[in-house]
Amino acid sequence: MTWTGPKELKAQLARLWERGELLRDAVTGHVRFPLRLSLKSPNSADITDRFNEVREWAAELAATNSVRVEWQELRHRVQGAQKLPACVWVETIEDALTWLGKRKDWERFSAQVSTTRQTHPGLLPWLEKRPLQALELSVEWPRLVAVVSWLVEHPRPGIYLRQVDLPGVHSKFIEIHRGVLAELLDLALPVNAVDSDKTGISQFSARYGFLEKPTRIRFRVLDPAIQVVPGSASPDVTLDADSFSRLELDVERLFITENETNFLVFPPVNNAIVIFGAGYGWDALARSHWLKNRSIHYWGDIDTHGFGILDQLRSHFDHVVSFLMDRATLDAHAAIWGSEDKPLRVDLHRLTPEERALYDDLRDNRIRPGLRLEQEHIGFHWLAHRLHLLDGTSASGSGILP
Repeated sequence: MTWTGPKELKAQLARLWERGELLRDAVTGHVRFPLRLSLKSPNSADITDRFNEVREWAAELAATNSVRVEWQELRHRVQGAQKLPACVWVETIEDALTWLGKRKDWERFSAQVSTTRQTHPGLLPWLEKRPLQALELSVEWPRLVAVVSWLVEHPRPGIYLRQVDLPGVHSKFIEIHRGVLAELLDLALPVNAVDSDKTGISQFSARYGFLEKPTRIRFRVLDPAIQVVPGSASPDVTLDADSFSRLELDVERLFITENETNFLVFPPVNNAIVIFGAGYGWDALARSHWLKNRSIHYWGDIDTHGFGILDQLRSHFDHVVSFLMDRATLDAHAAIWGSEDKPLRVDLHRLTPEERALYDDLRDNRIRPGLRLEQEHIGFHWLAHRLHLLDGTSASGSGILP
């Protein structure tokens, strides 16, 4: 049977709920009811061929609670005068809520709207835009509003998130709800209290004037003659990015590697340090302007993302030279090639011609689909040999990197 029955009628109403339309009315005041539902009725042939089914269909609609059925009288050439449903109405929002079993949800959301209208009317557009999400957050809503109120009273506070002291708001609450709070704060705060250049959850603190956990830079001194820590040869040092930017180390060369083991066993090199890399995040290192006058060698995986990270690093330091990311190194380690799950597909514009040729071969699967050579698999003797080839560099050590 293709006629509209109670199940299909309820599904129409349920779709309005699932799209948030019914809840949205509580914010906007839109009057939706009485609401006419779509109805597909039997045609003349159905009345002739399936008369009993038509009568059962009509009786089922008539017995459906929460709706009002309008009837029309038809004169059928075989069955004579017949009264059949012409349209179906849901008269009130109360009828709709009863039918859907959503009355408690409606009351909870309506209370949210009422409270918000009285205390923070500027947040009503968010309730209108995301009513279902707001309903899910109904228990947390008073605390979310309390955080918004606190930021309105203390714009760009200059403290850590964990230092916000509000009754009932535990220390991790703001961190857990940064996504929602960002949307609410953008509505509630004045323009000069929001740093619009900082976007995304990861930059929540910077966007609203909280202190951020310091980004740390870890490095090893490769020349024992350089005494960063008195009495310690080649120390492993970690500093916050601001402190590192003020170091002005008396070195000529800087190596960056993404693998911790490579970082730890990198052999001694005159006038050099090695940094444990940060993947696609170079903003912290970019604060160290003294590096612009140092030779920088980047050692990443030979895969598309390795070249992508190199390309991004060059957006801060355009004089970076790739290290052990060439075709000769790739070919020499063919026995231990691996696979890259989700290679980059974009064009990279800061690569040298040789780097770009290898990147294109990897990206376009010209050598082997998804080919990669992870940096930790490169032999130590190969590393030592390449270090000897660098002008003005001496290296020592033996063994193979794990």
